[in-house]
Amino acid sequence: MNKRKRILAASTIALASVISTVSGMAQGSAGNVLSSLPSSSIADESIRPFKINIPKAKLDDLRRRVAATNFPEKETVSDPSQGVQLATIKALAQYWAKDYDWRKIEAKLNSFPQFMTTIDGLDIHFIHVRSKEANAMPIILTHGWPGSILEFTKIIGPLTNPTVHGGNASDAFDIVIPSIPGYGFSGKPTSTGWDPVRIAKAWVVLMKRLGYSRFVAQGGDWGDAITEQMALLTLPELLGVHVNMPATIPAHIAKALQFGEPAPTGLAADELNAYNQLDYFYKHGLGYANEMTNRPQTLYGIADSPVGLAAWMLDHDIRSYELIARVFDGQAEGLTRDDILNNVTLYWVTNTAVSSARLYWENKFAFFEPKHLTIPVAVSVFPDEIYVAPKSWTVQAYPKLIYFNKPDKGGHFAAWEQSQVFTSEIRAAFKSLR
Repeated sequence: MNKRKRILAASTIALASVISTVSGMAQGSAGNVLSSLPSSSIADESIRPFKINIPKAKLDDLRRRVAATNFPEKETVSDPSQGVQLATIKALAQYWAKDYDWRKIEAKLNSFPQFMTTIDGLDIHFIHVRSKEANAMPIILTHGWPGSILEFTKIIGPLTNPTVHGGNASDAFDIVIPSIPGYGFSGKPTSTGWDPVRIAKAWVVLMKRLGYSRFVAQGGDWGDAITEQMALLTLPELLGVHVNMPATIPAHIAKALQFGEPAPTGLAADELNAYNQLDYFYKHGLGYANEMTNRPQTLYGIADSPVGLAAWMLDHDIRSYELIARVFDGQAEGLTRDDILNNVTLYWVTNTAVSSARLYWENKFAFFEPKHLTIPVAVSVFPDEIYVAPKSWTVQAYPKLIYFNKPDKGGHFAAWEQSQVFTSEIRAAFKSLR
């Protein structure tokens, strides 16, 4: 693949877009997946309890840096066409410097059982919450960029303890939420090769190490890419997957988008809508992805300036940005100011601005290109996602489609924005696989 095609392919990525008792050792061999990893992956299979405690000096330094931000002049337009608007980022910075309290989310995260384990020579951080229900279905949830484990914290209670949250005991899940390598509290790769395929294999090792012989997987954004790569391993243990940012674009549509051609004739209304959304995203929404795909190490500025990092993360997709702008303008939305700053602060205190960006450089797949999964797939298409995948494309992309729904609310960070809706989607998506 030549460089231009590689860039176009990789640039279709979204975000193109934070102590239960466990049986610490895997039950037997992890099979072909484990044997395909280097021998270092089986050197230490221990599962170690983990707690977050960010030093006060780091938080004080963060406040100082935010307060000392050197802002540029206001944009010369009245809309976000030039990027994150000055009023939005100033409102964010003012709240961050004066009123925001990291210790609240730190305590929240520490209320969940967190662990660290070493897989393929790298420390992997994860939340693991077991349901009290005997027949709970194990599920591994994978975040994306610029997301984190925080995307899923609001659905942990409803999924693990459904009878308290409007569900039945038969809806229960055991939940595993890992931080992607280079993200959050997981280790940062010091050599190349940690792409979605390798991460997918590591996730299978993790689930087997926790003692699960049957499980399902879920993801959006990078979580979708990793989850679909898990599905491509076609392991008997993985019963099915659910994605909320599906890879469905037919080849002739992808070709037209790649070369900036008009929409093909004969498209249905929902297909034309999806084409127009993707056309806009490819032309106006991929600046961050192009840079991280090509030159992630160059991003020293966002590793040095917290407000620079915040602006970089906010400028992901237009609907998410517009929601965030409304939040900092005082409106009530699916996310709060604290939600947004919890996530940005997590990136800052872990110094993962650059290490997380390298996943774009590592990836070699066209994100939205169908991967021809042969296991059961469930899809939820949220109305404010980067593109609203038509059912016609989805059926073609996933021959074993077991569930398809278009909720009324939600966007790119659906589990985080609309936790009740997302919970219902997960319950419904996997009901036939129990």
